[in-house]
Amino acid sequence: MRTSPALRAAALAAAVTVLLPITACSKSGDKEGPDGPQSSPLAANAADASSSGDLASQKLTWKPCPAPSAAQGGGAAPTPLPGGTPWECSFMRAPLDYAKPEGSTIELALIRARAKNPDKRIGSLIFNFGGPGASGVATLPAFGADYDKLRAGYDLVSFDPRGVGRSDGVECETDKQLDARFEVDGTPDTPAEVNTLVKSTKTFAAACEKNSGKQLPYVGTTDAARDMDLMRKVLGDKKLYYFGISYGTELGGVYAHLFPKNVGRSVLDAVVDPTQDSEQSSLGQARGFQLALDNFTQDCIDRGEACKLPGATSQEVQQGISGLLTGLEKKPVPALGSRQLTETLATTGIAAALYSKQTWPLLEQGIDEADGGNGALLLALADSLNGRSQNGQYDNSTAANTAINCADSKQRFTADQTEAKLPEFRSASKIFGNYLGWSLLSCTGWPVPGAWNTPDVSAPGAAPILVIGNTGDPATPYEGARAMADALGEGVGVEMTYKGQGHGAYNSGNACVQKEVGGYLLDGKVPAAGTVCK
Repeated sequence: MRTSPALRAAALAAAVTVLLPITACSKSGDKEGPDGPQSSPLAANAADASSSGDLASQKLTWKPCPAPSAAQGGGAAPTPLPGGTPWECSFMRAPLDYAKPEGSTIELALIRARAKNPDKRIGSLIFNFGGPGASGVATLPAFGADYDKLRAGYDLVSFDPRGVGRSDGVECETDKQLDARFEVDGTPDTPAEVNTLVKSTKTFAAACEKNSGKQLPYVGTTDAARDMDLMRKVLGDKKLYYFGISYGTELGGVYAHLFPKNVGRSVLDAVVDPTQDSEQSSLGQARGFQLALDNFTQDCIDRGEACKLPGATSQEVQQGISGLLTGLEKKPVPALGSRQLTETLATTGIAAALYSKQTWPLLEQGIDEADGGNGALLLALADSLNGRSQNGQYDNSTAANTAINCADSKQRFTADQTEAKLPEFRSASKIFGNYLGWSLLSCTGWPVPGAWNTPDVSAPGAAPILVIGNTGDPATPYEGARAMADALGEGVGVEMTYKGQGHGAYNSGNACVQKEVGGYLLDGKVPAAGTVCK
């Protein structure tokens, strides 16, 4: 399973409120292209600005932001921040292939909100919200109020990384095909089910090659890091000021390795372990989601009769959840419209709700309702994680996530190799082990070879980088923060701990975390290594 955007789960409650009353229907064939309307005036302005060929000196034309495209997740145009500061959007040209800087270019979609006081402006603070595959242009304004304090010193800036959203977004399957793909049994038990899963994976890869083959070699993390350095220059900053979340921490680490002298004040939150390959990362996620499930079920027990789930102990509650999933494998239950809740979609929905403690009540309700034969809530949670809107359209996060991960990782697994590894995954988590073990097939049949087993993030000579680990993080387990801090190098990686639940620390609302992060980004005060927030 992919590392989901750190902030996606925080929006689940609102998304589910919208999703549940709607009879979802697929509109394959009506889906807007990944770059939105092809006649985008912002894109045209960017093209004119870079006609000289000197991309570092291009001038961006900022205009009011349009509504997000289907590839970005759809919805309304972003509303101003508290106080009235508007969001502005533009496009930046970048080389398709950095080995051929004078060759073809692509357009990268950008968004910003200006600093509160221009006289005290430090620079542009660039955000990446993870995935890989999250649209920064759509995500930053959705959670802009959470970062508004940082506008005391920065323009808040984010972007759709190459292959994502409006930045030449990767296209693979139609909405209807994606519905069918997510209905495939992701934890096969028979040779026929294994063959179906492998065929589905290869069919998806073939669709990506057919529809976006020319760009697939150029959507990896190294290219995205180079884009950020070009962005730094175009925005007029001598240093890169950066806030990376989830996969964004890996991107930040790779940037620091490539451009150590250009690193400014940087924060990595919900940290990917750069020393783990894709297999080890998936196994770590199995342990991480199991820990989060342990915490969720124990919280349910601690609330006594208020808990809707049967069982006198945490283990008994989990036995009930396991029984529900086993039953769904044999017989899915009705959910939204004509759609049904399968075992795999239910597991996805459970995982989605574990990203944030705020969504634990929805998880409890969803499990209880599914056990009673109504799978709507768990399916809505799964849809949110899979990037499916209430009208049946998917954003391009699934396509982009696969394309970026497979451009990065060299590892490719056969069905036999995957099956041999399942016992270790099951040992890590009875609920999530098979689910995450079979996800090792995600790059099977991918047309582009990967760049590395693990990324190099060593950054000797870089400025201090604040690395924050959350002890209850399901998707990027806490141990990854120490590994990242060590890999960045002595005097560079500064580890900080948040003892909390959910994916990420800053957006938990914890006052201690926000004080330490704000003190570093705004005042340059580096927290003491080993600082702990509770």
